[in-house]
Amino acid sequence: MNLNLRDKVVIVTGGAAGIGLATANLFIAEGARVVTWDVTSDPRVDVTSRESVEAAVAGVIQQHGRIDVLINNAGIVRDAQLVKAKDGAVVSTMDDATFDAVINVNLKGVFVCTRAVVPHMIKAGRGVILNASSIVGLYGNFGQTNYAATKAGVISFTKTWARELGKFGIRVNAVAPGFIATDMVKAMPQKVLDSMASKTPLGTIGEPEDIAATYAWLASDAAKFVHGAVISVDGGLVMGT
Repeated sequence: MNLNLRDKVVIVTGGAAGIGLATANLFIAEGARVVTWDVTSDPRVDVTSRESVEAAVAGVIQQHGRIDVLINNAGIVRDAQLVKAKDGAVVSTMDDATFDAVINVNLKGVFVCTRAVVPHMIKAGRGVILNASSIVGLYGNFGQTNYAATKAGVISFTKTWARELGKFGIRVNAVAPGFIATDMVKAMPQKVLDSMASKTPLGTIGEPEDIAATYAWLASDAAKFVHGAVISVDGGLVMGT
């Protein structure tokens, strides 16, 4: 299948590692012109900062003249129980800083980046926006009040923007990964990895390249009539099994 991604100008946020890096590499292999934004890359782009993002967008427009695809992949995890109790006594709670940090990157960051890019897509009369959700945005997850809320919010962003932007030729979709073998995940104890695999009907956890391939398909002309969708890439994961 010809994905027709050659010379497409693609921004990948959080592109320095994990799924973002795999995505950037795949699009490059398909001939796209890829720009990665990350707080650890050069130039540094902070997706939570309007000034940082707008300056980065201006740089892409100056260099390439347009933006064809925005992949809102940047995200962080800061896990804690809402209220942790033992023997009837409260041991700890999720503090404001932990909650706010995840909301700022995973939710506000998607908003800030998309708001900055969309005017250029409207001017061009076309574009693709792909948002990183998660299965926890669909089902929730123990100890992830903040993360699950952001990933559910990203789904709502996707549905809302699909309604607002389709008339401009801009397609908006989301991907909801399951357990994926990023470097962070692979560093977990083997018993945790085995538990993840056992919860997945296919009997294994996914690879970053599985998510990258889904992004590539959604960005391509092969998915030209896919709009407002949330694609689960999770090996058939059923929560709680």
